[in-house]
Amino acid sequence: MARKGRGASWGPRGRRRNRPRSPRVWRRPCGSSVKQEEMEARDKQVLRSLRLELGAEVLVEGLVLQYLYQEGVLTENHVQEIKAQATGLRKTMLLLDILPSRGPKAFNAFLDSLQEFPWVREKLEKAREDAITELPADDGIAGIPPHILSSAPSDRQISQLAQRLGPEWEPVVLSLGLSQTDIYRCKANHPHNVQSQMVEAFVRWRQRYGKEATFQSLHRGLRAAEADPAVLQYMLE
Repeated sequence: MARKGRGASWGPRGRRRNRPRSPRVWRRPCGSSVKQEEMEARDKQVLRSLRLELGAEVLVEGLVLQYLYQEGVLTENHVQEIKAQATGLRKTMLLLDILPSRGPKAFNAFLDSLQEFPWVREKLEKAREDAITELPADDGIAGIPPHILSSAPSDRQISQLAQRLGPEWEPVVLSLGLSQTDIYRCKANHPHNVQSQMVEAFVRWRQRYGKEATFQSLHRGLRAAEADPAVLQYMLE
């Protein structure tokens, strides 16, 4: 007897009758997800500018994480990854790395989660209010044209910046949005050359933030880390 094919039936006189196939259902590959709308640029800047203060003052494990998970800002994987960090500072820094990619409502949800830290919420709200009313020109340095302030530093200018910064380079790049993990990798890649560590860190910042990685943003980062913003003038010489 001839072998019958799968998915078919055989009628009288050996005629083959195809069974109707069910429509194919598309399934999303494991691990993929719909692209998440990002936080507003103003709110991301506020989080960057207060990054060091938030790291020192906010303990995220507890009410903060649970509230953000409840509101759908964080996934279960996010919560587990944050809890797995060794110190409270690293937990907070990782949360601050995640929030900007969790949609335009993430900032307000973060504010609502800070019930145990009302003074921190007040700082964030004040910084946000200032960001709304602040004119871009007010954030610049006298003598630097607006079109330069809105441009990204070149590789040569980043090298010049690295020549002028000292140990404060780490809080500067943290205020710009890089993580402790980024700093660790820069140090691991250049264990005996601090200037190369700095150059790689600022190049990472420029690549990660694209059009937002401007001289104006760098100036804010320098001020947030209490570094001398006059180094920007040296970069432009």
